[in-house]
Amino acid sequence: MRIVLDESKCTGLGMCEAEAPDIFEVQDDGSLTVLDETPPEDARDEAQAACDSCPTGALTLEDD
Repeated sequence: MRIVLDESKCTGLGMCEAEAPDIFEVQDDGSLTVLDETPPEDARDEAQAACDSCPTGALTLEDD
């Protein structure tokens, strides 16, 4: 599994970070850092919830 961030859509609201703080971090300038682009399979539910929570659709979860 791989997390894909569309930076052109991300507004740095932090919904993803609230759902999965081990995977996402919003920086002081409002940009998003994906801390783990390929999280382990046991983090799938957390990663999917974070992607689903993004109001701008900037995050997607793709299977390898």
